[in-house]
Amino acid sequence: MSAVEAKLAELGLSLPEVVPPLAAYQPAVRSGRYVYTAGQLPMVDGKLALTGKVGAEVTPEEAQELARTCALNALAAVKSVAGDLDRVARVVKVVGFVASASDFTGQPAVLNGASELLGEVLGDKGVHARSAVGVAVLPLDAPVEVEIQVELTEA
Repeated sequence: MSAVEAKLAELGLSLPEVVPPLAAYQPAVRSGRYVYTAGQLPMVDGKLALTGKVGAEVTPEEAQELARTCALNALAAVKSVAGDLDRVARVVKVVGFVASASDFTGQPAVLNGASELLGEVLGDKGVHARSAVGVAVLPLDAPVEVEIQVELTEA
C-alpha cells in the first residue's frame, strides 16, 4: 500500500474504482510529468450520489461532500495512469463546476470539499490553484464536477 493510500485509510477512505467514461474520452491522460483528469462526477458504486442544482435540490453542505467524492474519483483516475499516488509531486490545478440555482453564489465553498480532501490526503503536495465555476447544468444532472492536474515526480 502506498503512503497516500495509507493516509486515505487513516481518514477512513479508500480509493474507488476508476469511473468509466460516459462518452468518447479517457478518465485521465499523462503528458510528460503531468496527469490531466477528465471532469469527475460524484459517482459512488456506478451511480450519482445525488442529482439536482446546488441551492435548490442540493444543499451547499451536501455539495461540498460531493466535491470530496469527485476529488477521490480524480485521485483514482490519476493512479490509473501514474501507477502509484506516491509519485504525485503536487496538485497543480483544480477546476470545479457547480450546477447552481440562479441565485446561488457559494461555488468556492462547495469546491473547498475537493481542495480540503486533497490537502488532507497529500499535505503540502495538495496545495493548488483553483477555479470554481457556476453552471446551469452538468452531465446526468450532477450537482458538482471536478477535474485536477497533477505533476509527477521523476520515475
